[in-house]
Amino acid sequence: MAAAVALWGVSFLVIKVTVSEVPPVTMAAIRFLMASLLLSVLLRRMEPGAKVERPDRRRMALAGLLGITVYFYCENKGMTLTTASNAALITAIIPILATGLDLALNRTRLSPVRSAGLLLAAAGTFLALTAGGQLASAPGHLLGNLFIACAMTAWVFYTLLNKALGSRYSGLLMTASQTRWGTLFLLPAALAEYRQWGMFSAGAWVNMAFLAVCCSAGCYFLYLYALQRLDVTVTTMYLNLVPVVGVVCGWLALGETVHPVQLAGGVLILAAIGIVQRSGREPAAGEEAGGGQGRPHTG
Repeated sequence: MAAAVALWGVSFLVIKVTVSEVPPVTMAAIRFLMASLLLSVLLRRMEPGAKVERPDRRRMALAGLLGITVYFYCENKGMTLTTASNAALITAIIPILATGLDLALNRTRLSPVRSAGLLLAAAGTFLALTAGGQLASAPGHLLGNLFIACAMTAWVFYTLLNKALGSRYSGLLMTASQTRWGTLFLLPAALAEYRQWGMFSAGAWVNMAFLAVCCSAGCYFLYLYALQRLDVTVTTMYLNLVPVVGVVCGWLALGETVHPVQLAGGVLILAAIGIVQRSGREPAAGEEAGGGQGRPHTG
């Protein structure tokens, strides 16, 4: 689990470096084309008879649109405008968004403790996104942060959509199918960037291969391996370390700075996650895409 967290945290740094050379949607399309091919090979070898039933194909396509196309369009676009550290911090809102949306859809009554946790998370999110108003002099960063927040929102809807599918299909089949659909939807958007295409460097290709193999496919298997041996609460708490790894990588490799107010916001979000998780049943974020085993944010 620690290896998966480390790779997802590093992915923000890799994306930030790569989008300086490769257009954001083009990068996502190439990355997931690679990942789709790899996952298809793995699916044929490990689950040769697995297939999606006709009634569920639309849900799979919608999940691919939300979790791959919309998510990575917004994330990569945001990374061209903001820092890797900011993006990593904002990912901490996923568990809280998932919990809030799950409560709203299921009309669950909030306990006072959970209400306090969600309010604390809202305050932390505001600080992480806006730096308490200090980003007024850097409107590009603010817009980039909003793109990242939109990506996280798309991921939460993707997670909830997959809760029903997870009881009928394996995580590998869902990931392979949704990655194919997401790649299919990304390709037309990537074509719109053709004027920005050029001869990408070897380093850019290595970075995209790393994202495809390690972050889009490899971490998925590491996560499933951990879920088979660790409690869901433990794995979710590990995932909360992804923003920390991302911020440290941005600081060490790119010399990025994070406003103290944003760090305070990140601390508030992590504290809120702890409060919500301890107040009752594990929130939906711990049961990310693919039902109980699901696929977490892949960076």
